[in-house]
Amino acid sequence: MRKDFDRVYLTGRGAVAVITLNHPEVVNAISPRMVHGLLEALAFANDKGNGFRAVVLTGEGRGFSSGAHLAESPDAGPPDAGLYLDKYYHPLLFAMRDLEMPLVTAVNGAAAGIGMSIALMGDLVLASRSAFFQQAFARIGLVPDGGSTWLLPRLIGLARARELSLLAERLPAETALAWGLINRVYDDAALLDEALALAIRLAEGPTLALTATRRLYWASPDNAFKEQLELEKQEQSRAGKTEDFREGIIAFLKKRPAQFRGR
Repeated sequence: MRKDFDRVYLTGRGAVAVITLNHPEVVNAISPRMVHGLLEALAFANDKGNGFRAVVLTGEGRGFSSGAHLAESPDAGPPDAGLYLDKYYHPLLFAMRDLEMPLVTAVNGAAAGIGMSIALMGDLVLASRSAFFQQAFARIGLVPDGGSTWLLPRLIGLARARELSLLAERLPAETALAWGLINRVYDDAALLDEALALAIRLAEGPTLALTATRRLYWASPDNAFKEQLELEKQEQSRAGKTEDFREGIIAFLKKRPAQFRGR
């Protein structure tokens, strides 16, 4: 099953929605049109009636995303870069954060600028050996955006985050893995198959508990220890009332694999 959106398409692989950025002529540069298409694709995947329980996000062609599509602006007159973020990119980042299932990003080739920020929104970030990450903003006289000044210090520390943003140098996938920025690196030809296999594994898991786990980790950096314990208690209370928890207990006692149904 394939469903096309503006500069994005979604392929159903069982319970996994593979969403592909689809403007390869500009290495999937992120435009307002693509943002609109991606928001629609995420909403389609998130609709429980469509039966998806995990998402893979990747790019068509030779790269994940080269960053913002600087040559394409729908607004008349000189753009206000800050308002542009607020109008187009921030809603997308919130939609990715609030997705009600695990998100795997499969980074093929370049992930630069806002494209890097989007790639790092994955719960699990996979990359091909030829992939690279680049905080390219300083090259055009802008500051890092897409949440990168929040994400990077938490993922790799302040010193490395500053280095990436101030020097705007390419970070190869293998170095990104060694730094703890991403989770796994695969040969180029194997990347999408490996991402799909991992997403299938997640889709077969307890979806409500995995979604709650996403919420806990997103909340964690801004919470004091006591606040996080309280949030864990609330999420655990909800998880303990699900069918998947009951199935998990029965499967454990009977020494068989659990058959989770995502409810």
